[in-house]
Amino acid sequence: MTETAVLRQRTHEERPAAPRRGGLLAGLLRTARPKQWVKNVLVVAAPAAAGELFSRHALAQLALVFVLFTTCAAAVYLVNDARDAEADRAHPVKRHRPVAAGQVPVPVAYAVGGCLGVLTPAAGAWLCGPAVAALLTAYLAMQLAYCVCLKHVLVVDLAVVTTGFLMRAMIGGLALGIPLSRWFLITTGFGALFMVSAKRYSEAVQMAGKAGATRALLTEYTTGYLRFVWQLAAGVAVLGYCLWAMEEGGVPHTSVLPWRQLSMVAFILAILRYAVFADRGTAGEPEDVVLRDRALALIGVAWMAMYGLAVANW
Repeated sequence: MTETAVLRQRTHEERPAAPRRGGLLAGLLRTARPKQWVKNVLVVAAPAAAGELFSRHALAQLALVFVLFTTCAAAVYLVNDARDAEADRAHPVKRHRPVAAGQVPVPVAYAVGGCLGVLTPAAGAWLCGPAVAALLTAYLAMQLAYCVCLKHVLVVDLAVVTTGFLMRAMIGGLALGIPLSRWFLITTGFGALFMVSAKRYSEAVQMAGKAGATRALLTEYTTGYLRFVWQLAAGVAVLGYCLWAMEEGGVPHTSVLPWRQLSMVAFILAILRYAVFADRGTAGEPEDVVLRDRALALIGVAWMAMYGLAVANW
C-alpha cells in the first residue's frame, strides 16, 4: 500500500461521522434509545407481585408511568450525549450517535433534555400523585449525578445503576398505592445488582488487554471482584425469594398445588442458567441473553406461570 493510500485511509478513519439522514426528530428519537425502553416494563413488577395487574385502572396507570419513566430516561440520555459529544466523536462506535455526529445540535439536546426533565415530574405529580413525582425527581437527580461524576466512582456506579432498576420496579406500586413488601424490594434489588454486575464482569472480560475500548472505570475493577459481586447478589436474591415463597403469611393454603414453593425451582434454575453466561463473560446485554437462550426463556415462562398462579392463589 502506498503512502498516499495509507494517508487517505487514516484521514477517512479520523473524520467525524457524517450526520445520518432522517432529520432532527429522528435524531432525537434515536438519542432517546428506543431499544432501552424494554427496561421500563419493570413498572408492572409491583402490581403483578400483588395480583393487581389486570384491571382497567391499573393498566391505564401503568401505561402512564411507563411513558413517564421513558421520558425521564430520554432526558438523561439527551443531556449525557450533549455533555459527552466531544469525547464520543473520538470513539469508534459512539461517534455515530446523533449528537456526536451532528444530526442533533448540542444546544438542542440540552434544551430538549432539560424540558423533559422539568415537565415529566410535573406531569407525574398532576396525573399520578406526589409519590410518583418524587421518585421521578430522585431518578433524574441520581442519573444526572451519575453522568457528571458518579460513573467514575468505584462501587457507587454499580449502586446507582442498580437503584435505577429498583426505582422502575417500585414506581408501579407507588402509582397504584400498593405497599412494597420487604421480600419484593430485597429480591428485586439484588436481582438487579446481579444482572448489572454480571454485565460489568462480561465487559471487563471482553476488554482484557484492550484498555480504553470501553468504560474507563472497568480498568479499576478486577474481574475477581466483579465475579464476587454478582455471585453475592445472586445468592441474596435467591435467599430473599425463597423466604417469600416459604412464608405463608397466615393465609390458609387453598390452591391446587403449592405454587409459591414450586416457583422457587424455576427461579433458582433461571439464576443458575443466567450465571452460565455471566461466568463465560457473555452476559453483556441481559435482553440479548434472554432472547438468545431458548432454555432460559422457557424457564422464565415457567416461572412466570407458577408465580402468577401463586399470586392468584389458584
